[in-house]
Amino acid sequence: MKQSTFFVPTLRDTPSGADIISHQLMLRAGMMRQNAAGVYSFLPLGWKALRKVEQIVREEMDKAGAQEMFMPSIQPAELWKESGRWEAYGEELMRLKDRHGREFALGPTHEEVITSLVRDEVRSYKELPKMMYQIQTKFRDERRPRFGVLRGREFLMKDCYSFDRDFEGLDQSYMTMYEAYNNVFQRLHLNFRAVKADSGAMGGKDTHEFMVLSDIGEDTIAYSDGSDFAANIEIAPVNTVYSQSGEAREEMAKVHTPAAGSIDEVTAFLQTEASRCIKSMLFDVDGTLTLILVRGDHDVNEIKVKHELHAEHVELASEEQTKAALGTPPGFAGPVSISSDLPVHADHAVEAVVNGICGANEQDYHFQHVQPGRDFTVTAYGDFRTIQEGDPSPDGKGTIRFKEGIEVGHVFKLGTKYSEALGATYLNEQGRAAPIVMGSYGIGVSRTLAAVIEQHHDENGIVWPEDIAPFDVHVIAINAKQEEQLKLGEDIYEQLRRAGLDVLFDDRPERAGVKFKDADLIGIPVRIQVGKRAAEGIVEVKNRRTGEVRELSASEAVAELTGK
Repeated sequence: MKQSTFFVPTLRDTPSGADIISHQLMLRAGMMRQNAAGVYSFLPLGWKALRKVEQIVREEMDKAGAQEMFMPSIQPAELWKESGRWEAYGEELMRLKDRHGREFALGPTHEEVITSLVRDEVRSYKELPKMMYQIQTKFRDERRPRFGVLRGREFLMKDCYSFDRDFEGLDQSYMTMYEAYNNVFQRLHLNFRAVKADSGAMGGKDTHEFMVLSDIGEDTIAYSDGSDFAANIEIAPVNTVYSQSGEAREEMAKVHTPAAGSIDEVTAFLQTEASRCIKSMLFDVDGTLTLILVRGDHDVNEIKVKHELHAEHVELASEEQTKAALGTPPGFAGPVSISSDLPVHADHAVEAVVNGICGANEQDYHFQHVQPGRDFTVTAYGDFRTIQEGDPSPDGKGTIRFKEGIEVGHVFKLGTKYSEALGATYLNEQGRAAPIVMGSYGIGVSRTLAAVIEQHHDENGIVWPEDIAPFDVHVIAINAKQEEQLKLGEDIYEQLRRAGLDVLFDDRPERAGVKFKDADLIGIPVRIQVGKRAAEGIVEVKNRRTGEVRELSASEAVAELTGK
């Protein structure tokens, strides 16, 4: 491709609102342009790079035995209502109606569609297992689109679905995809980790996220510095064994704590440590008000609350609900002398608190010297808190450390969640109907491209790994007005093209400085600079990653790059 006709509108300055490196460089390098908040057009350079990522994903999916297909973006609301996700998915689901008033969704994912297809076509155990995938545009109505294509409302995604006779088959399919994902991200030259995660609105269990390590990640990974343990902090289990102090148990006493409604305010007023406090928070758990207790130096983890209590919906109770149930604003809530109809669930750390402090369910008052089990009753103990940096690793090896990560892939064991809801069954070997066992596996193709740039750049621009670069070689006629330079550059360009390489030839009548800045910004791995020694047939070959520059004859440069 000749750069004089290539549509690559580079920018010298960083556009306003582009807060992270990948967003900045994708705009500056002319890879994409914003059409609306969270909606982008990929320009030719960006599309070429995106297709390279897509091709690696496709090759590994095919190698794993998945079959490519293509499903519609517009999905009938009836399918989502059958699965129960029409309302459960929330406001991120883009809903619309056609001219006849029929409801549809712009698909953020395709579990419902693929399950209905398999339901209508698969009859016998002899037709299982099956695994299908597609690479297609998805839609999510993000409340706050940001970070370019890392958090957009329209994005390119690879979604794959497995269908098995039983859970043993699902385990095999899951591991096949798990390994395929490792291969994909290794081929993309990414520093990543597979971490245990929450399944969220997808449902199912036994799920892993593939996280690219980055300083701007939207998720935090909790990992051990002494083992290979890693998990999203949303679901990372914590130590459940806590030792009690040997101090004497004192009698509970009410104390006046004016305007001290937070843990920091209480500890400052009473001159004590947060670990002595019991934080009491009221939640609406599937319509039932439930009091959750954690130690004052810990945070309630709503996702763990949902999992521990086997709930569909968990939401912090409003101030009005708290006042109605406990007679006090949230900052002074506590578990002492409350209605027996109100369930109380406490984190394991609370059980070990001695002479604790908790809200007295009265404005500006707290109880001191509270003993769990003596002064209040706990319905059940569980893991309700968020893991913290410095905690012992759950596997007993090392200490927990935190690192930010960008989620680029997610694998789920769905089980029979969708097959049961949509009636996708098969006849087993005994001739009985059984629900098909499913898995779901996604890769955010467009966000993976951004993640590559986050890890592969320098102060001058993108530094593409060879497998993903939009072009193999960048040939630059430094002074296109010089006939010798332009002719030699054209000859090298044609020879490389005939050898099957994808080449960008900068034949523009621009200053040398402009061409070099654009070349660094675009970041093609190998650059052939045709300059003052063109008449002698001598060129400079520059490695974009290392900066190494060598003088070679044009024929040597071509031979080296083509292997001929």
